[in-house]
Amino acid sequence: MSELPPELFRRWVHSYEEDAEGVTVYRPGGHPLPPARGRRGMEIVPDGTFVDRPIGSRDVPGEVVGRWASEDGRTLVVSFPGTDRPGRALEIVHCDKDVLKVRVMDGTRC
Repeated sequence: MSELPPELFRRWVHSYEEDAEGVTVYRPGGHPLPPARGRRGMEIVPDGTFVDRPIGSRDVPGEVVGRWASEDGRTLVVSFPGTDRPGRALEIVHCDKDVLKVRVMDGTRC
């Protein structure tokens, strides 16, 4: 993969039921998922904006805006300038219109 896949640029919701062997699985926003007490998510925008959506109070997602960059088309390096939120590197294991699978390369939860 030398370029980021165009399917990457959307809102993703964590499908933790599908996580396996260090790979975190996301489904597109609006994809039917089993009921859960909140789900983390993220949005990746072509202009370099990264929106982290952690589980907030009352299980409602929060929102932390950051930036992403990629030099190899396989890894996103995410940072959150002006916040105390740690950055992370996400290896894209698989991405298509139905699923995004990533491996967090620095040990930080994604």
